[in-house]
Amino acid sequence: MIIIDGEAKTSPAHGCNPFERTIEELLDAGMIVIDKPAGPNSHQVSAWAREILGVGKLGHGGTLDPFATGVLLLLSGRSMRLTKKVLSHDKTYVGILRGSRNFDADALGRAIAQLSGEVYNVPPEISAVKIQVRSRRMKTRLIDVDGRDAAVEVVCEAGTYIRTLARDLGLLIGHPVELKELRRTQSGRFKELQSVTLQDLKDAIWLWQEKGEEVAIRRILSPIESLVSGLPEIVVKDGAAGAIAHGAPLMRPGIVSIADHLERGDTVRLMTMKGELVALASMLTRSEMVVEMNEGEVARPDSVFLPPEAYPRAWKKKDSSSA
Repeated sequence: MIIIDGEAKTSPAHGCNPFERTIEELLDAGMIVIDKPAGPNSHQVSAWAREILGVGKLGHGGTLDPFATGVLLLLSGRSMRLTKKVLSHDKTYVGILRGSRNFDADALGRAIAQLSGEVYNVPPEISAVKIQVRSRRMKTRLIDVDGRDAAVEVVCEAGTYIRTLARDLGLLIGHPVELKELRRTQSGRFKELQSVTLQDLKDAIWLWQEKGEEVAIRRILSPIESLVSGLPEIVVKDGAAGAIAHGAPLMRPGIVSIADHLERGDTVRLMTMKGELVALASMLTRSEMVVEMNEGEVARPDSVFLPPEAYPRAWKKKDSSSA
């Protein structure tokens, strides 16, 4: 980070550390990592979680087939506006393949090596999306082989169909291969060790609502900031946060610090000095140029997440009646 104003301070009268928010505030802009069970589809799991939480808006990031299990991100309230960003994350899966006869480990290993890199990936016929040829980047690793069964790990771009991988492996090794089990172990930076079951969620909500105990639900609910922690950061002053929340661009005097090596057009997260997400914005210049600037626009918000009432505006609208 490049320090622009090392003497800037934040007022305790406005805003708060994201992890000090109330449960209601976390539900208004938060996320949960669910361990999806086999059986229901992703929409059904989202609907059940929405009912458990008692919220009006809750969606999922990254569809899993009904038979698949594992990491499913649920986004509540204002966090749903980050769904497209979540959907674009790389995913990691572990799958169990069943061959029509015993696998030759060497032949299977060679076939898997051919299905790493930029690979054509056609959605299966059972998919809800339009059938069309597209390519996806993936890295496939053979974990183990036991007779007709084999375990593989696949790290891939969003939108990759693992059923297609099984079909293609069958074509390469000369006998049909079926995907018997599939588990998503990671979505972006969120891993299965962070996930909870729907029953865990229901128990945590009950403890909070009926017993006033918040420990469990606070372990499950993460603030919206967790979704964008991988983006480069610009820390802004309180006044700039208030202005941006009301639609203003980020001006040079409002910056506390900025990530180095940013280029024009880069997407950045604008954060308050308390660690709150103000907005996602596009850079209008380079980091190095910002250091030399005294005024002017530095970044323009694409999506604003900070409530307008969180910080007072440091500017006033011009009087439209004035000459």
